[in-house]
Amino acid sequence: MEPISLEVTQLLLAYNNGDEQALERLFPLVYDELRRLAGRYLKKERDDHTLQATALVHEAYLRLVDQNVSWQNRAHFFGVAAQMMRRILVDHARHNLAAKRGSGGIKLSLDESIDLSDERASDLISLDEALDALNSVDPAKRRMVELRYFGGLSVEDTAKILNISVATYVREWRKAKAFLYNQITK
Repeated sequence: MEPISLEVTQLLLAYNNGDEQALERLFPLVYDELRRLAGRYLKKERDDHTLQATALVHEAYLRLVDQNVSWQNRAHFFGVAAQMMRRILVDHARHNLAAKRGSGGIKLSLDESIDLSDERASDLISLDEALDALNSVDPAKRRMVELRYFGGLSVEDTAKILNISVATYVREWRKAKAFLYNQITK
């Protein structure tokens, strides 16, 4: 394990054991990786969108530290972070579409200037609904998709977190992608 990865894991475990100061030492270590995750989400947006990776990172981190999670390691933390960022963006997409239809949707704590295109918002919502359908059939496959696609984890890291072999991961990944494709193209 890399020194930084080991340090992140140790800080998460210290936090699990009640060391509140571990979070203060953790943020600088994970910030760049969280920005990279946020950047992956945002690079598919229109060129003129106004959401900044910084706002997404800060919102996700605030939600992460409020979670009652028993952190296992660095990969687990980033998997949950990816899920949190996806949830923030999907909630925002739903809010934007509802607002355009005249509904008084709930306000998010992200910048008011966030602007997703209608098409991108619909895509996010469709993917979220497909992931919910996958979760009802096979929660492990939904987790696999979140870790790999949204979390940007390697095949090996994802297989390790899920306690499966790489070969099993590859086989199950194909099934998950096929399921999602069928759900989205209905």
